[in-house]
Amino acid sequence: MNKFDFKSYNMKKIIGFFLALLPFSFCAKEKSVILPKSIETKDMEIQNGMEVATFAGGCFWCTEAVFLELDGVSKVVSGYIGGNTVNPTYQEISTGETGHAEAIEITFDPNKISFGELLEIFFATHDPTTLNRQGNDIGTQYRSEIFYHNPFQKQLSEDYMALMATENTFGKPIVTKVSPANKFYVAEDYHQNYYNQNKTQGYCSYVITPKIDKLKKLYQDKLKK
Repeated sequence: MNKFDFKSYNMKKIIGFFLALLPFSFCAKEKSVILPKSIETKDMEIQNGMEVATFAGGCFWCTEAVFLELDGVSKVVSGYIGGNTVNPTYQEISTGETGHAEAIEITFDPNKISFGELLEIFFATHDPTTLNRQGNDIGTQYRSEIFYHNPFQKQLSEDYMALMATENTFGKPIVTKVSPANKFYVAEDYHQNYYNQNKTQGYCSYVITPKIDKLKKLYQDKLKK
C-alpha cells in the first residue's frame, strides 16, 4: 500500500485545528498543541458494516469514557492486550509483569466516523510523549500503543504520527507504538463503562470529567445526539 504523498495534500492546509491537550492527572498542567487533521487515503474494508479499532492510551476508564461519546461508535470494551499471560486479571497486569496494556476495543461504523477521526481523537485525549506513563499512572500497562487490525490502519497510524513528528506537534518525540492486534482479553465487569457508573468517584471527577467536557466542546459535531 502506498505511503501518503504529503506534498500533494499541502500540509499547510491541513494544519490549523487548534485544541488544548486534555489533562492527564490530578496535577497535570494543560498544554496547547496544534493537531493536524487526519487524512483518509481510501475507504476501509468493511465487514458487516462495522470496523474495529484498538487503542491503549493509559487508564482504560478514561479512554473508554471518551470514545463512548462519539457518534458512530456502537461499543467500547475495556481490556488487556499486547502481553504474554493467558487470561490475565487486573491484579496481574497491574504489576506490569504480564506485558499487557490497558486498552479499549472500539466497534464503529465507518460510514459515520472514520478510523482517521478516531485516531485524531486518540492523540488529542492522551499524552503520546510519556513512555509507559499517563500522569500519575506509571507502568508499561499505561503505555501508548495502537494495535492495528489491517494494513490500512497500520499505514494511516504511521503516516499520521510521521506528520505530527514533522510538525513537532507536541514539542517532543512521540513514543506511541504501532503493533499488530493480537489476543484481546476483556477486563472484569466492574471496569466496563466505569466512568458513567462512578462519576462521583475522585479519579473520575478530577481526571475524566474534564476530558469529557473538553471533548464535548472541541468535537461537538462528532458526538452522539
